Amino acid sequence: MLQNEKLTQILERMLLIRTYEEELLKLVREQKSPGICPQSGQEACAVGVVEALKQDDIVITNHRNAGHLLARGADPGKMLAEVMGKATGYCKGKSGTLHISVKELNVYLTSTIVGGELSFVPGVGLSLSLLEPGKIVACFFGDGAACEGTFHESLNLASVWKLPILYFCENNQWQAYVSRKETMAVDHISERAKGYGIPGKTVDGNDIAAVYEAAKEAVEWIRSGKGPYLLEGYTYRLKGHYEPDDQSYVPKDELELWRKKDPIQVLKSRLMQEKALTESQYQEMEQRVNQKMKSALEFAFHSPYPNPEELTTDVYA
Repeated sequence: MLQNEKLTQILERMLLIRTYEEELLKLVREQKSPGICPQSGQEACAVGVVEALKQDDIVITNHRNAGHLLARGADPGKMLAEVMGKATGYCKGKSGTLHISVKELNVYLTSTIVGGELSFVPGVGLSLSLLEPGKIVACFFGDGAACEGTFHESLNLASVWKLPILYFCENNQWQAYVSRKETMAVDHISERAKGYGIPGKTVDGNDIAAVYEAAKEAVEWIRSGKGPYLLEGYTYRLKGHYEPDDQSYVPKDELELWRKKDPIQVLKSRLMQEKALTESQYQEMEQRVNQKMKSALEFAFHSPYPNPEELTTDVYA
C-alpha cells in the first residue's frame, strides 16, 4: 500500500504532467508549437502503472504519451525540445510529440497509429521471454484501440505464448469524437480478457492508489510466468481529442461530472483530509513544478534546430 509520504511525491508528479500539457497547449494556441493530443484527467493511470514497474521493465505507449514519459522520469525540457523539433530533444527533433522514444528509460515506442503499439508488443514480449526472463513490458492503449482487430490478435498471441505483457487500457470514454457507447456493447474492456483465458480487471482510473494496487497485482502475476494480464483504468479525457478541439460534441453535464473526479484534486483532497498535506505545502509544490516548467521552456526555446545534414541520419536506407 502506498503511504502518504509516497502519495505526496506522486501528487507532485501528476501535477507536473498536467502543467506540462497546459504549458504546451499555450504554445500551440500561440502558434509556437505543433498540436498535441492532451492526456489531461488520466494522470493517475500513467503514474499508477509506471510506479508498479521496475526501471528495467519496458514501456510502450500511444499518442497520449506525455504522462507515461514523465511518470517514467523523462526530462520535460528534452520532451519540449523534441516536440518543437530541436536538436536537443530525445530523438534529435525528429519524432515530434507523437513518436517519442527514450531508450535510456526503456520507453521503446510511441505509436501514433491507433492500436499500432498492440501489434508491436507481442514481439517485445517474446524477446523478453527468450532473452531476458523476469522483465515485463507494459503497453498503454485506449478504448478506441481496443475496438480494432490488432487488440484481439495481440491478446490471443500473448495468451497462447504466455508472454510477459501488462496490457493497460485507459478507457477515457471518448474515441476521438465518438463516444465509446457507440462502438462497444459492454462497458468494460476488461470483460474481453476471459475470451483469451487471461485475467482481466477494471479499476477506478482516477484513483491513484487503486491503479497502483491493481497494477502491482498484475505485475506480480506476469512476473511469475503465468502470462499476460489485461487491466483497465476507467477514466476520462478532460480535454479535447487534440488541440484545438472545443469539445462541443461532449454533453456538458457529463464533462462536469468527470471534472469533479479529477485525479489530482481527488488525491489532494485525500491527503488534506488525512492531515498529510496543507494548502501552503501544496502551493509550494505548485511553485516547484512551475519553476521546473519555466526551466524546461527556456531550455527548449534556446536549443538549436538540427543541422541539415541530420536529414539523412537515423534512417535505414
